[in-house]
Amino acid sequence: MVENYQIDNLDRNILNELLRNARIPYTEIAKKFAVSPGTIHVRVEKMKQAGIIVGTRVDINVKQLGFDVCCFIGIILKSAKNYHTALKKLDELDEVVEVYYTTGQYSIFIKVMCRSIDALQDVLINKIQTIDEIQSTETLISLQNPIMRTINP
Repeated sequence: MVENYQIDNLDRNILNELLRNARIPYTEIAKKFAVSPGTIHVRVEKMKQAGIIVGTRVDINVKQLGFDVCCFIGIILKSAKNYHTALKKLDELDEVVEVYYTTGQYSIFIKVMCRSIDALQDVLINKIQTIDEIQSTETLISLQNPIMRTINP
């Protein structure tokens, strides 16, 4: 990994184009910024080596797949030493899609996706709350996600 790689305006422009469409051909990006496709390729590879670009992804409309319930669960652990064990158990649950180690009221904050409220209840009662390392939880159900974006490079 290349450390301390400093991006410039061309790199920012490339990142913005890739964020809009990760499948855009390098030749199209090159034309837009009046450089060669080779320059775009080299810049992208350098940003990959520096750990700035860590992959490509497909965005999925989870509602179209039947996942209608999104919630966030604040978890209070019995002890801070239980973090790694609890994390391993949470990672085994398909419904848990994001996990954050936090400061403040909760030790861990997770995002859970389920098909229904009944499915969420099952996940809470039979999966999450049975994890020995967890002292208590608080569940917040999301009604909508009106803003979702990545950081502007």
